[in-house]
Amino acid sequence: MYEHGIQRDSAAWRWFVKACFLLAAGAVGVGIYFLPADYWAKGYMGMGGLFLTGSSIMLTKTIRDEHEAQKIIHQIQEVKTEKMLKDYEEK
Repeated sequence: MYEHGIQRDSAAWRWFVKACFLLAAGAVGVGIYFLPADYWAKGYMGMGGLFLTGSSIMLTKTIRDEHEAQKIIHQIQEVKTEKMLKDYEEK
């Protein structure tokens, strides 16, 4: 779906992604809860899971931001090139 020239995900896709995230996080939580280990080991695994989740979110945001920046840079370069060609043709 495009809005003002920007590609947007559908509502169904956003719902699916959120549901998958919650299901995966819940499965990890349940797995850690029922793990036959001491509380300190479960806590360590839980903290590791939270850190991995946060790092994954930051990584995806960074990749998205870089992609968006590259799109803007390419648009600016395209406008500059068109202006140069127009100036050249006018001479």
